[in-house]
Amino acid sequence: MSEATRATPKRIVLKMSGEALASAASDETIDFHTVHRLAAEIVEVRETLGVEIAIVVGGGNIWRGMTGASDGMDRATSDTMGMLGTVINSLALQDALEQLGQPTRVQSAIPMPAVAEPYIRRRAIRHLEKGRVVIFAAGMGAPFFTTDTPAVLRAAEIEAQMVLKGTHGGVDGVYTADPHVDASATRYEEITFMEVVSKDLRVMDLTAITFCQDNALPILVFDIMTPGNLHRALAGEKIGTLVS
Repeated sequence: MSEATRATPKRIVLKMSGEALASAASDETIDFHTVHRLAAEIVEVRETLGVEIAIVVGGGNIWRGMTGASDGMDRATSDTMGMLGTVINSLALQDALEQLGQPTRVQSAIPMPAVAEPYIRRRAIRHLEKGRVVIFAAGMGAPFFTTDTPAVLRAAEIEAQMVLKGTHGGVDGVYTADPHVDASATRYEEITFMEVVSKDLRVMDLTAITFCQDNALPILVFDIMTPGNLHRALAGEKIGTLVS
């Protein structure tokens, strides 16, 4: 893996969990101050580094499809509820970005023209070329997939050079074991897709990892909750873990 892999990319997909939009200090599903801070960092790197940014945000702060399914709910119905949760999060992030003067478009894989554009690949690329941030909502529009898979799929479709997986909860990359459980766990600076699979490391779901491997799409796993980390990651600093 060469140093060039860490060079500032032209276009990226930023994958964030829905929980990143909440706050540990509040029982609110979406914490405005947290969303605003994340939006400010996105705007800053957009303006200073010129990176074209698309975003996929999960819906776990609102609803998890697997949670409902494990309690006896129909899996397809529960997953659809989770996809709708991602639309709510996407609209919250769009609002924060536009309050900061950053033109933003939400594109939904589930048609809902009253609140979002439909996902159209060429339109998404054109928005990015015009300096807009594009937020891909509603996953793939189909159940049985986590939001990891549509994040990497959209990245390939829009010809992004990298996927940034922003973690929360104090984990700043990929570790040999769960650092919250095993104090001896160490962080990988770089790792291959094959190692991720063979060691069963929980970077993204397996479908997303194999897709990235097949399409030579690198993933940078880093702690998005540390202020300034998004800029450091896109500026090429050696933070987090590079999977390629």
